[in-house]
Amino acid sequence: MRTEIGDRDRETMRADADGDPNGDEKGNDRHTSGGADDSATEGTSIEERRPSEPQGDRPRIALLNAAQLAEPTRRNFRRVLDADLTAFHAPSGELPESLRYDGVVITGSWASVYWDREWIGRLKAWIGDAVEAGVPTLGVCYGHQLLADVLGGRVASMDEYELGYRTVEQDGENRLLDGLDETFTVFTSHSDRVVEAPPGATVFARNDYGIHGFRRGRVFGVQFHPEYDPEMAERVTRRKDDQLPDERIRSVLDGITPANYAAAREATRLFDNFTEYVLDASRRTE
Repeated sequence: MRTEIGDRDRETMRADADGDPNGDEKGNDRHTSGGADDSATEGTSIEERRPSEPQGDRPRIALLNAAQLAEPTRRNFRRVLDADLTAFHAPSGELPESLRYDGVVITGSWASVYWDREWIGRLKAWIGDAVEAGVPTLGVCYGHQLLADVLGGRVASMDEYELGYRTVEQDGENRLLDGLDETFTVFTSHSDRVVEAPPGATVFARNDYGIHGFRRGRVFGVQFHPEYDPEMAERVTRRKDDQLPDERIRSVLDGITPANYAAAREATRLFDNFTEYVLDASRRTE
């Protein structure tokens, strides 16, 4: 059953569109997967892209973290991405100084891509440069919407939430979802959606709420959250208790079970598929 969320101010109403459950606090997120601070500073002076040398089978990936609080989202992506990961907290003004990464991943966010915010504009500009340079890019939830917007698609409010473990259908023809069943389980948390895919894009995943996956060239987007564990799913759901009826919240919480999580973990395979694609792309450009 779908529940409309009304016309209240969406910015103050939503705890987080992607699931950052930590209020308004923002944190420094410029860290590598090894825990050391990266030498990058705030700003986006773009150099000509020279692909970095992959470290064995671990590509160098920039994680553009758009969540309100950096650490929970960074931790989730570190857990599922087998890569030399350097994270940048976009809402704090952090972006890579160059395009010298093998790939890029954009996280979810409490924000909407159509908000007029300086950090969102700067993030869009950086991503546009990366896409134009041919850097393989994956967007998750907000990241999926932002990529659609940058590439000429259209994102709009749903005036409701898709929340909880849901099923998505895929066409079986996209490398990102190799190894997944035609119908698979995912955790969802969003109140915006891509209503028009970018020109030239292929939509490869959908459900009754709309587009859940698209690809154009080296750009991939998925609306769902393959990185969520049960703790994150529960925290995100509870943070929406002032936005959705109690019975809806309880229904979603009741669905956060070991069985549903085990089923949804299959979707984390897309991260391995993406890093393999990134490595292949990097070798082709050497």
